[in-house]
Amino acid sequence: MTPGHPGDRSEDPLLVSAQGLNVRFGRQTVLDSVDLQVRAGEIVTLVGLNGAGKSTLIRVLLGIVRPDSGEVWRAAGLRIGYSPQHVRRDPVLPMTVRRFLTLGGAASQDRLEAALEEVGAEAILDYPLAEISGGEMQRILLARALLREPGLLVLDEPLAGVDVTSQGELYDLIAAIRDRHGCGILLVSHDLHLVMAATDVVVCLNRHVCCTGRPQTVMRDPEFISLFGPQLSEKLAVYQHMHDHRHDALGEPLSIDSGGSAATGGSDRRP
Repeated sequence: MTPGHPGDRSEDPLLVSAQGLNVRFGRQTVLDSVDLQVRAGEIVTLVGLNGAGKSTLIRVLLGIVRPDSGEVWRAAGLRIGYSPQHVRRDPVLPMTVRRFLTLGGAASQDRLEAALEEVGAEAILDYPLAEISGGEMQRILLARALLREPGLLVLDEPLAGVDVTSQGELYDLIAAIRDRHGCGILLVSHDLHLVMAATDVVVCLNRHVCCTGRPQTVMRDPEFISLFGPQLSEKLAVYQHMHDHRHDALGEPLSIDSGGSAATGGSDRRP
């Protein structure tokens, strides 16, 4: 399924589900009655301002942080590949990409090469980790997550340290991995322009779930507009959605009746 065209995935296997999550750090409420679910073959993106609880929510789903209340359900035998937001690279310690990929477990030469080839970084297997670019580092983190053969990929800010020209390529790579492996993907991103073009479901978080749904629906939601401003919402709506149905005022699809018309083709087209 093409990114940006979510369709109905209600019949796809559920990978992870959170219900009523509450997390407090001291007197501060970080998560307040948060619900979330990710299905196989689905790209779900968490957006929100700094301090909204996005990274905490991911840590709860991974089992790193225990919620004060609420439940997390994971599919039996689910393998999760995790790519953190930051990895400290010490220039004094000459760790190679190969060594980094095998920390915590062995992997054959063939598996290492296959994982790096899939993310387009096969040429840097024996490079010093401290000397590769930000974009290359994100590809290495993605390769390390793929070595677990995950059913769910969790990517915290996969565009961190990536130059603008490479951001679109990295999102295309993430979507291609989803299509190739059929895995679910949960990611955190601040780049709303790419999120709205390349994800299936958007969850807007501000300690609680402000709004969730298709990108076209979320960017018109009053709470989203209140957080990010009407100017950004208007900029995100620069593309025309061309398909065999029309939308209501909130962006939900409506069937075309005999008096309606719509362009066909099922693609998002930027003018």
